Amino acid sequence: MLKILAVNPGSTSTKIAIFNNEEEIKSQTLYHSAEELKNFKNIAEQYAFRLEKIMDFLKESNHSLSDFAAFVGRGGLIKPVQGGTYFVNETMVQELRTAKYGEHASNLGALIVHEFSKLTGKPAFIVDPVVVDEMDDIARISGHPDFQRRSIFHALNQKAVARKAAAILEKRYEECNFIVAHMGGGVSVGAHKKGRVVDVNNALDGDGPFSPERSGTLPLTELIDLCYSGKYSFEEMKKKIKGEGGLVAHLGTNNAIEVQRMIDNGDKHAELIYHAMAYQVSKWIGRMVVPLEGNVDAIILTGGMAYDSKYMVRWIKEKVSYIAPIMVFPGGREEEALAMGALRILRGEEKAKNYI
Repeated sequence: MLKILAVNPGSTSTKIAIFNNEEEIKSQTLYHSAEELKNFKNIAEQYAFRLEKIMDFLKESNHSLSDFAAFVGRGGLIKPVQGGTYFVNETMVQELRTAKYGEHASNLGALIVHEFSKLTGKPAFIVDPVVVDEMDDIARISGHPDFQRRSIFHALNQKAVARKAAAILEKRYEECNFIVAHMGGGVSVGAHKKGRVVDVNNALDGDGPFSPERSGTLPLTELIDLCYSGKYSFEEMKKKIKGEGGLVAHLGTNNAIEVQRMIDNGDKHAELIYHAMAYQVSKWIGRMVVPLEGNVDAIILTGGMAYDSKYMVRWIKEKVSYIAPIMVFPGGREEEALAMGALRILRGEEKAKNYI
């Protein structure tokens, strides 16, 4: 029996899960109030606070660090890497501590499991961080040399559901071609070609379909005009792109369930906006047929909005089902994806990669 501890830090919570092989035996979301976090100047300063919370959880659950065969954390903002499971090493830890490539709560995942590894001698890993970059060179080219398309997306969940889909098809992930649409607070649509995500929108920085709180790709000249209009500051414009865009801008909420309720109550404007989001996701799915040269084993819908079979999933199916069979894996079981990445290494099914 291989026991694995998965640690998934978010902006206001830390999700913990314990697995025996593939079976989740214990999980908990540790919530952190604004009052608790307000005195920390940056994400890295929260390290000791969050570590203590996890240790308290383990103690209350009658688990000891020595019980675990491995520890796995959510991968943070490191340099672009190929997909896979990586050993947490000193180089990675130093870059995350100093936020060399950006600051995000997920940076704490590797820092915490690295400490557990030092205390026990057991390995610590991260799996498919958001900066996974397997794009074909031609997919990086934009219409101007000053701008390059970047790969930042929901790599952990996209890769995990693609592996599940391949297993259902009785194939290996590396034998399949999939288009995967993750639909959460941000939306990313990736072309998975024989185990590599060869093209994908930058879901973090504004590329792609609009989402519950992100504006997605906007008319460029209008955006430039607004930037120089004098009406908004730099920070206000950034919020229009991420945080105050999408459903928030149109309907005043980032809660898709609330929007569905509005539609059920006869709100035609809400229906139009929500349908437009499904339309944009569908268009991006269609775009990803090109890098796969029309050879698509399945289209995979995942993320929180994939629970909405009444509207979102139905509308997307109506637009793209002619391309390939559609498979739906609602939600984003990130802790499971982390644990399975570590388990594949412990079983010798894959080799962990070194971060250099």
